[in-house]
Amino acid sequence: MAYTPPIDEKALVKQLQDPRTASQAFDTLLKTYSQPVYWQVRKMVVNHDDANDLVQNVFLKAWNNLHNFRGDAKLSTWLFKIAINESINFINKEKQRLSISDDADESFLLNNIEADSYFDGDDLHKDLLKAVAALPEKQKLVFNMRYFDDMKYEEISDILGTSVGALKASYHHAVKKVSEALLQS
Repeated sequence: MAYTPPIDEKALVKQLQDPRTASQAFDTLLKTYSQPVYWQVRKMVVNHDDANDLVQNVFLKAWNNLHNFRGDAKLSTWLFKIAINESINFINKEKQRLSISDDADESFLLNNIEADSYFDGDDLHKDLLKAVAALPEKQKLVFNMRYFDDMKYEEISDILGTSVGALKASYHHAVKKVSEALLQS
């Protein structure tokens, strides 16, 4: 389901940008967004330990760049955008480090699904995650945000900087590919 924070984001941004209240406001930011950011990252990198490390990077980057936040988008949208960019950068670095081609991206993620000791789903859930891992990057992002997070297309558009029409097409193609993969498994 779409994430709706239990806080007034505009007030929190003002507190974050005021040196007298920034530390306490950042604690509120962490308590409010750590879990949703973790799950967004986890869906992309699959591995629990990598996701935890990336979440720390996301919040460190947010802290260091609060002065640049203009409020054009929601605070949560800004954090998710940072999380997605950090995750993509991590995946690209890992593929480069392991000498994995872009074509082998699917097997890299599949290996992470199989090796993750924190995975507690059943075989059907694992088959779903494998089908999603096999999607092209953009379709994977859109599918995860729409299907798992129940985000509205407008919110996804703000995060990814893609038109709503293109997102709907990506989601349609992703659903078709995932359905076909599940029927074959």
